[in-house]
Amino acid sequence: MSIPIKVGTRWRHRIMVDGVRTSGTFDTKAAALKWEAQQRVTLRHPEHVAVTKTCADAFRRYEIEVSRTKRGHRWEAGRLAAMAASSLGPITMAQLAPSHIAAWRDERLRNVQGGTVTREMNLLSHVFSVARKEWKWIAKSPTTDVARPKAKPHRDRRITPDEIDRICLALRWPNDCSVRTPETRQQRIALAFLFALETAMRAGEICGLRKEDVQGCVARLRMTKNGSSRNVPLSPRAMEIWSMVPNGFDITTATLDAMFRMARQRAGVEGLTFHDSRHEAITRLASKINVLDLARMVGHHDIKQLQTYYNATAEDIAKKL
Repeated sequence: MSIPIKVGTRWRHRIMVDGVRTSGTFDTKAAALKWEAQQRVTLRHPEHVAVTKTCADAFRRYEIEVSRTKRGHRWEAGRLAAMAASSLGPITMAQLAPSHIAAWRDERLRNVQGGTVTREMNLLSHVFSVARKEWKWIAKSPTTDVARPKAKPHRDRRITPDEIDRICLALRWPNDCSVRTPETRQQRIALAFLFALETAMRAGEICGLRKEDVQGCVARLRMTKNGSSRNVPLSPRAMEIWSMVPNGFDITTATLDAMFRMARQRAGVEGLTFHDSRHEAITRLASKINVLDLARMVGHHDIKQLQTYYNATAEDIAKKL
C-alpha cells in the first residue's frame, strides 16, 4: 500500500484499485489520505460517484472530453467555467434536483435574455445527458422537467433596394456596376453584403471563402456552422461579384461586423444586421427554387428551420395566386 510522499511543499499520492492507477497532488497529507478514501469508494463502486462529484466536476470533465471536439469550443468553455463558478458548481450530482436548475435559470434571466438562457440550458442538458449515459454519475437528467424561457418572435426584417443602395454608398461602393475592382476594405465589405444577398451565406462562410473553394458556378464550403460541408450554387450575379474578388474577400468576421455597423449608421438605416441578408436572400430564393433545393443550398437539415428565415409578405404570396 502506497503512502503520500512529500515533494517540495506539496504531497504526491499514487494508488491502485482493482488494477486502475490514479494519482494526485495535495497541499497536506491529510488531504491526500481523504482523497484516497474517496477514490477507493469511487473506483470500486462507480454507482457511488455522485456522492463525491459536483456539478463543477461534471462541467470540467465535459469541457475536456466533449467540448474540445466541437467548433464552438471557445463559447462552451466560457459558459461551462461560468456555470462551475455559479450556484450550481458546489452541488453534488447526488443532491442535484430540478429545483436547482430552475433557481439557476431564474437567476440568469435577471441578467441576460431568454434566448441566451435557452442556449445555456441546452448545454446543461447535454452535460447531464453525457453524465447519465456515459459516466453513470446520475440516473436521470435534472433538466428534463425544467421549462425553458419563452422564445422571442423570429425577426422578419426585410431589406429594401433603397437600403441596399444606401449601405453600399456608405461603404464607398456604387451599386451600379460602374466600378469593377474594390480598392478598399470598405468596398470589399459592400461586395460581401451583395454576395450574401445572392447566396444566403453567413458572414463567417463568406469571409472564409478562398479561390480554390469556388469551381465554376459552385462555392464549396468545407466547414459550416452546423459542423458539415455544403455546396452553394452561385447565381450569375453572385459569380459576377466573385469575379471582382477572385482570391477571396480578405476580411475577418470581426472587421465585417464592425465596419458594417458603422456604414449602417452613416446610411441612416435602422435595425439592420448583416445576418438579415440571409433572411432576405432565403425569402427571395423561395420564389425561385423548391423547398428541398433551398434547404440543401442554405444548409438546413430540417425544413422547418426555413420558417425562421422565410418572410414573404401577404402581398408577395398574393401575387402567386
